[in-house]
Amino acid sequence: MKQNDHHNHHDHSHHNNHSHHEHDRQSHEGHDNDQHHGHSHGHHHGGHDHGDMVNDFKKRFFISLIITIPILALSPMIQGFIGVDWRFPYDQYILFALSTFVFFYGGWPFITGAIDELKGKNPGMMTLIGLAIVVAYGYSSLTVFGWAGKDFFWELATLIDIMLLGHWVEMRSVMGASNALEQLVKLMPNEAHKLDEQGNVKDVPLSELKSKDYVLVKPGEKIPVDGIIIDGKSAVDESLLTGESVPIEKEKNDEVIGGSINKEGSLTIQVEKTGEESFLSQVVTMVKEAQESKSKTQDLTNRAAKLLFYIALVSGFATLFIWLLLGHPFDVAMERMVTVMVITCPHALGLAAPLVVAVSTSISAKKGLLIRNRANFEGARNLNAVVFDKTGTLTKGEFGVTDIVPMEGKNEGDVLLYAASVEQNSEHPIATGIVESAKDKGINIAKVTDFESITGKGIQGKVNGKVVNVVSPKYVNDQQLDYDKKLFNQMSEQGKTVVFVLINDQLIGMIALADIIRETAKEAIALLKEQDIHSIMLTGDNQKVANWVAEQLGVDEVYAEVLPNDKASQVKEIQRKGWKVAMTGDGVNDAPALATADLGIAIGAGTDVAMETADVVLVKSNPKDVVALMELSKKTYRKMVQNLWWAAGYNIFAIPLAAGVLAPIGIVLSPAVGAVLMSLSTVIVAINAKLLKA
Repeated sequence: MKQNDHHNHHDHSHHNNHSHHEHDRQSHEGHDNDQHHGHSHGHHHGGHDHGDMVNDFKKRFFISLIITIPILALSPMIQGFIGVDWRFPYDQYILFALSTFVFFYGGWPFITGAIDELKGKNPGMMTLIGLAIVVAYGYSSLTVFGWAGKDFFWELATLIDIMLLGHWVEMRSVMGASNALEQLVKLMPNEAHKLDEQGNVKDVPLSELKSKDYVLVKPGEKIPVDGIIIDGKSAVDESLLTGESVPIEKEKNDEVIGGSINKEGSLTIQVEKTGEESFLSQVVTMVKEAQESKSKTQDLTNRAAKLLFYIALVSGFATLFIWLLLGHPFDVAMERMVTVMVITCPHALGLAAPLVVAVSTSISAKKGLLIRNRANFEGARNLNAVVFDKTGTLTKGEFGVTDIVPMEGKNEGDVLLYAASVEQNSEHPIATGIVESAKDKGINIAKVTDFESITGKGIQGKVNGKVVNVVSPKYVNDQQLDYDKKLFNQMSEQGKTVVFVLINDQLIGMIALADIIRETAKEAIALLKEQDIHSIMLTGDNQKVANWVAEQLGVDEVYAEVLPNDKASQVKEIQRKGWKVAMTGDGVNDAPALATADLGIAIGAGTDVAMETADVVLVKSNPKDVVALMELSKKTYRKMVQNLWWAAGYNIFAIPLAAGVLAPIGIVLSPAVGAVLMSLSTVIVAINAKLLKA
């Protein structure tokens, strides 16, 4: 359909009903890096598919578990524990071989993860597990080849098994980290139709385009680069990039953005910016920087593990020196030290958080919340400000009729009937709004004949034998038709788009449309107020429109006329006040802000890019879920703290015993008793996790 004048209304920032995503939704599994980088929790960038990682841990877990059975059977300590003697010549070498396999195969993700954490000078879970398994394996291997002492192979194998299980459970429940950057790149076409001096068209890859080249864009194609229109006019859909749902009329000398969609006319564009300088590349860079600066945050388990890692080192070496000072032989002191270091890494710690995560993730999925980044979800309990993008988040991003103003002697039903009848063939967001409104009111739309759109005159058609036009204010003013200008100005200032309906060139009324405000947004903001959480609205719209929407919703603070690339810096501004900020948005232009905020929340109806950058996705696109999210975060965190105490509690009790504090009175923690206590704390942790209620 030709876009006509009546749809050029002032450039109200109205916007996307992004239901027409043209890029296929990717499995939102997200992606992961090659080894699970200590942060088993979500900050991986690009690389393997998350699904592969989950399967890798699963496979390592089951294979290691099978080999652990003969390790347990061959361990003298376990045999002593169950009162049997299955010793035979060279059994220790078989035990050594099996354990070596489990250590390298099952323990590999932890060893590489520990190296990564230490490189980043940020020890966490991986470093703690790494320390325990390296010490246990190293010491036990020495005992096989002649060192006096008992081996810890069974400790080593069970520890690796449980840690693999924990990681597998947790990764299965959390949807890998984002591949937002790949999604952004996908928005660009691969090739462009380049025009040479003679006007011949040649398809070239984007990388070959230089500034000042000419490019032809056909109807329905994506615009390949940022540039300026040299020839042609068309409506351009920039909704994915800027969040404006109404296609924008563009003609000679207007700028266009790469990645937007050319609707119906052919355009010749002169290339302005390519590669790094283009709008999309800048968004990519901003997202990347924001993600990197954020990936230093550690979640609760990693913070607890960091502490235990230092405790293990200090208490291990202290034990060694004290036993040596007391005149014990080196091998005895060494055995004590190893016992302490191995015990400091609690088996239960491997399950304490993952089991809570698994329960919490399944509760949240039922509520329509997809958690993509654990560390930031845990932090949601401390939020004290929530920033909402207006269009598409607080509003639906689609037009609805707000006012129908009939001229004297006419009624609302007629105005709507004639307007909807003419508009029924049009694809335009305004037409859709008018037609929907008529349907909602149960008006039977009449047939239209001779439908055409006349430049400068709006659209025209015959309904019930009368010529009906739906036109823009410009047309009405040019024809000097009389209407209520005061009311018209008032509606325009509220950001409403007004069209006029004429029958046989007589004005019968005007219809005002606006972006429909989500009912749930009102409730969400009221709930945030109750909890003393500051609500802020960000929008590219003009101040008057923004204030009108804010008034309807009761938002605390409004930032209007914010350019797409300033959204992230606006979020930083708010953070500088010392606030913990969540950002809720749905467009590509929201991606840098989502990545910058302490918690990025994407609306499920938004673009893939927004979803990939966010820490949490609201599947039902309901702003009220923001409140549910914080509640769940608080409960999940409480459970985790309880579980970590249960997990570490056993160790806090066992470390001094293992170090031999009571040795003078003949009590040294026997590994068998240690094993029983260990299993017990693991079981308690598992039961406690299951008690998490929504």
